[in-house]
Amino acid sequence: MIVHVMVALCALLPVSQQAPSPDRCVCKVENPDKLFPHNKLGMLEENATRCNVDNSPQKALELQGLLLGLERRLLQLESDTSVLEREDDGDLYGVISLKLLENQLQEVQQLLHRLRSTTVTHQHLTDSTAGLLDTLRRELGLLEVLDSTGVVKTRRENRVLMKQLDQCGKQQEASGQETPDPAGHCALGWLKNVSEPRVFSEGEFPGSHKYGAWGRDPRPPPGKESWYWLVMMTSGNSYANSVRRYSSLRALIAGESGPGNVEISSSNPGTDTIQGPNVALYGEALYYNCYNRAAVCRFNLTSKSVTSVQLPAGTRYNSKGDFCSLDECHKFTDLDLATDEGGVWVVYTTIQHKGNLVLSKVQEGDIPMLNQTWSTSVYKQEVTNTFMVCGTLYATRYIDTRFEEIFYSFDTTTGAEKFNLGIFIHKMSPNIYSLNYSPLDQALHLYCDSKMVSYKLLFSKFPF
Repeated sequence: MIVHVMVALCALLPVSQQAPSPDRCVCKVENPDKLFPHNKLGMLEENATRCNVDNSPQKALELQGLLLGLERRLLQLESDTSVLEREDDGDLYGVISLKLLENQLQEVQQLLHRLRSTTVTHQHLTDSTAGLLDTLRRELGLLEVLDSTGVVKTRRENRVLMKQLDQCGKQQEASGQETPDPAGHCALGWLKNVSEPRVFSEGEFPGSHKYGAWGRDPRPPPGKESWYWLVMMTSGNSYANSVRRYSSLRALIAGESGPGNVEISSSNPGTDTIQGPNVALYGEALYYNCYNRAAVCRFNLTSKSVTSVQLPAGTRYNSKGDFCSLDECHKFTDLDLATDEGGVWVVYTTIQHKGNLVLSKVQEGDIPMLNQTWSTSVYKQEVTNTFMVCGTLYATRYIDTRFEEIFYSFDTTTGAEKFNLGIFIHKMSPNIYSLNYSPLDQALHLYCDSKMVSYKLLFSKFPF
């Protein structure tokens, strides 16, 4: 049997010399062509992959975010300078305004420095990429010369066929159905990046209140479209009993609260006290964690009335299910109230869900009610905060004292979860205690260690 197999094998190969033998066949094979360098082809594929990673769309969006932040800062600086020139009384107002302008100039200089550094990095990346592409082109040309067996050509043809098959499969799935909106169900598209800080201020109480929240009402009453709100934890950094109003962003930064406070109750803490910093304002009503209860309170700023809705049995409260950073948990952050284009949401956790995030839609009305509820796969104490955009829940986590990462999303329309978003927020303070999204200008408002910071969210119509 061995003899016959060996002879059959020899018959298939070029034979230059064969010594006859009664029981075996000995062959010497000579290949006139050079061996194809498969290892070199593998190295070229690795270099091409690394080139794609280094030149990802995320890099371009980072530069776009810096340019957007600089543009907004310069416009704000120009506006504030004009106001100072018109209204300077040479006294207290002038001193305060000059101090604000000085802070804004410092922020512009910091942003220019970062932009310069990023531009230089991009230039180095462009130069190195151009060199790498030239090298790849030359090496591929040499490989094609050695490709006598059609390895490179066949691989290229296979890729084209696989792409065509994939497109054909997608067309078959979509046949008979409406063509989906390329931006998904959200008119803004997909969240892709966050700009550099657009607003950075300690307001009229610098360093006085570590925990709090601020933002804009997504559905403001007529005449209050430009207003901002601020809630500060005033009792042990845990409770509050009023909402402070500002007629404009400039008034908030300058600490000029003409409208003043809207008081919920005279005692603090009391039955209707705000517990924890994760509050939200929507339709001239403040939504927050009721004092000492697993419930959402709704305070009507016009009628000064408070109503509430109880959360499901097993909901954790009183710092049993807080948001946490690297080495600490943020007290009384069991419930996180959030707003977006569609209304009010509450994020919490329950014993039944083993500490994972739970999301419920809050029905609007004088007496709040819970609508649909979703459960997620992300553990709440691995998260530092959450916010909503277009019906999608986003969660952040602590990276270091300078950066926070938006790492997770849950789409309530499709139920899809993503754990690798990789969107980084450049922080102006180590800890984030509340996040509020404003659909009015697609801005994200952060309250961190008594500082108010806002960022522009950057979207794309394509999910690259």
